[in-house]
Amino acid sequence: MDNKKPLIAHLSMFGACAFWGLMAPLGKDAMTHGIDGLTMVTFRVLGGCILFWLTSLFVKHEHVPTRDKLLFIGAAVFGLVFNQCCYTIGLSITSPINASIVTTSMPIFAMILAAIILKEPITGKKALGVLMGCSGALILILTSAAHASDKVGDIRGDLLCLGAQFSFALYLSLFNPLIRRYSVFTTNKWMFLWASLLIFPFTSHHVYDIVSQPIPAKTWWEAFYVVFCGTYLGYILTMIGQKTLRPTVVSVYNYVQPLVAVVVSVLTGLGVLKPSHALAVVLVFGGVWLVTKSRSRADMEKKEATINNNK
Repeated sequence: MDNKKPLIAHLSMFGACAFWGLMAPLGKDAMTHGIDGLTMVTFRVLGGCILFWLTSLFVKHEHVPTRDKLLFIGAAVFGLVFNQCCYTIGLSITSPINASIVTTSMPIFAMILAAIILKEPITGKKALGVLMGCSGALILILTSAAHASDKVGDIRGDLLCLGAQFSFALYLSLFNPLIRRYSVFTTNKWMFLWASLLIFPFTSHHVYDIVSQPIPAKTWWEAFYVVFCGTYLGYILTMIGQKTLRPTVVSVYNYVQPLVAVVVSVLTGLGVLKPSHALAVVLVFGGVWLVTKSRSRADMEKKEATINNNK
């Protein structure tokens, strides 16, 4: 069984990122045909809460002390509330292509935060990677500012999607030990519960006004996909992968999202692929690749210890 763990982890990460890649064009379509960004965020958080608590009834119960339950509030704020609000509302404004390209910037934010919080060294490769990634993001933002179109991009949406990646990277840096202490279902049921309690009181009246209007059946099915596949299954598969694979390997799977999103968006007419997008993809992907391939503090300490032992 242990020999199958890496394969299962890789398939899980690929599946999660494919789900998220398809979620960009489907979610965008839903948010242009009856459901707005704030309503979609509420659906994701409440839907995830209900699904994870129902699932927890059929898996092994884990005791969570009060201190950790309170820590899950912070995890919910950065991992769900800020992350999903910024990304979903940003997607409703900008193009699905831009939103999916921006998601690949998360490892760069993770590297910067790791340097600040965990004292990870910033090597030449990392610095070059950050410069390339930032250049790609800047090209997207400048293109969006010039066109201001939901098919080409919108600077407001791009910045919100960037904020979502920063929030999630901060969540990973601050709460990684907490996440690793519990199973996928225990972690998510508490995070989604706190996120629901934080979001729903402020959005309930708005959501009621939206759903009381006629909404096409296709839009409901797209919203269902976002909640069930993009949120519930996506979070489960990601955490399965994270428990086995190194963070650098996990981050590489971010590349799957824009590939899926770009193909579907162009084929369905929800997005327009411009030369500037292609250049941004090359710069962001190249930057992320350099960041993930550079040595961590643990790698450097291990190498130094090996050199000292051989003296």
